[in-house]
Amino acid sequence: MTRASIPLTPLDTPLGRPAFRWFFAGRLVSMLGTSLSSVALAFAVLDASGTAGDLGLVLAAHSVALIVFLLAGGVVADRLPRSTVLVGSHLGAGITQGALAAVLLTGSLGMTVVAALSGLNGVLTAFTMPALRGIVPELVDAAHLQRANALLSTAGNATKVLGPTVAGVLAATAGGGWALALDALSYVLAAGLLTRLRLAPRRPLQAGSLLGDLRTGWHAFRSTTWVWAVTGAFLFINLVQQGAWSVLGPDIARATFGEAAWGLVLSGRAVGLVVTGAVMYRVLVRYPLRAGQVASALLALPLLVLGTGAPVGWIVAAACVAGAGSAVAAICWDTALQEHVPREVLSRVSSYDQLGSFVGMPVGQAVAGPLALAFGHAPVLMVAAVSLAILALVPLTARSVRDLRHVPASA
Repeated sequence: MTRASIPLTPLDTPLGRPAFRWFFAGRLVSMLGTSLSSVALAFAVLDASGTAGDLGLVLAAHSVALIVFLLAGGVVADRLPRSTVLVGSHLGAGITQGALAAVLLTGSLGMTVVAALSGLNGVLTAFTMPALRGIVPELVDAAHLQRANALLSTAGNATKVLGPTVAGVLAATAGGGWALALDALSYVLAAGLLTRLRLAPRRPLQAGSLLGDLRTGWHAFRSTTWVWAVTGAFLFINLVQQGAWSVLGPDIARATFGEAAWGLVLSGRAVGLVVTGAVMYRVLVRYPLRAGQVASALLALPLLVLGTGAPVGWIVAAACVAGAGSAVAAICWDTALQEHVPREVLSRVSSYDQLGSFVGMPVGQAVAGPLALAFGHAPVLMVAAVSLAILALVPLTARSVRDLRHVPASA
C-alpha cells in the first residue's frame, strides 16, 4: 500500500518552492489565529449574554452561511485566480472578526449583530475552503502533492494542541474578545503573505451563469464514481461521528471521569493527528483511497471504547489512534482530488464534496441527545461505532475507489 520515500534534498520538498513557502506561511499564521477563535468565541458570547441559546444562535449562523454559500465559493474559485480569492476572503475575515471582537468587548450591540457577523464570517469561509484545496496543485507539482498536504495538515493540527489552551487563558484573564482580535490580526497578516504568491496564469472559464457553472461542477462530481462514493460515505460518517463523539462524549465525561480528563482525551487525538501528519510527509501512499478508507474506520475505535466504560487511559489511546486515522484519510483524500480531478473544475468538485461532508453534521448533533435519552449512552455509542466502521469500508467495494493510484513523479 505504501512505500518509504528516499532522503530529500531541500529542492525535493514543497518548501523548496517559493510560492508554496509564502502560501504555507500565510496558512500557518491564519490557522494559529483560528485555533484561538473557537474557544474564545464561546467564552466571549457566554460572558456577554450568559445563555447557551445565544451561543447556539451564533454558531448556527456561521454553519448555515457556510453551507448555503459553499457551492458559490467553488464557482468563484474556478473562475478567478485562486490567490486573489484567498487574499480577499482573508481580508474580509479579518474585518468581520475584528468587528466581532469590538462588539463583544464593548458590549455596545446585541446578539443579533454578533450572529450576523458570525454569518458573514461563514460566508467568507465558504469562499476560502474550495480555493484552498484548488490552489495547492498550482504551487507544487504532482509528485509533491501528498507532502504538501501533509505539511499543511501537520501545521494546522499542531496549532490545535496549544491554541485552545492559550484562548482559554486569554478568555479567563483579558476576555475572549481579545483572542478574537488576535484572530482578526492573523487573517490580515495572512492576506499580506498571500499577496506574495506568483502563479502561472490559468485559462479563465468561459463567461456563463452561476447555475451553468454549478451544473458543470455537478456533472464532473457525479460522473466520477470514486468522488461521490467517498463523499456519500462521509456524509453519514460525519453525521454519526459528530453526534456520538462531540455531543455524547462530553456528556459522559461530565458525568463520570470529568471535564479535565476529557481535555486529555482531545489532546490525545491531537497528538495522533500531528504525529501521523509528519509520518505522511515521509511515506508516500500508492493507493490513497484504500489507505484513507481503512484509516477512516479507525474513527470507530474511541466510540467503542467510550461505550464500554473503559478507563480514561484507554480512551486517550483510542482517541490518539483515531486522530492518526483522521490524518491519513484527510491527506489521502486531498491528494487524490488534486491529482485526478481537472484543475478547471477542482474547486467546484471540492465544494460539492465539502457540502456533502458537512450537511449531515447538524443532524447528528441534533439527534444524538434524544437517542441517548431513549436508549442509553452505551447502546447508541456501540451502534454508532459499528455503523461508522461499515460506512468507512463500503466505498472500497467500488473498483474505482480501490484501484485509484498515486500519480508517480514520471507522470
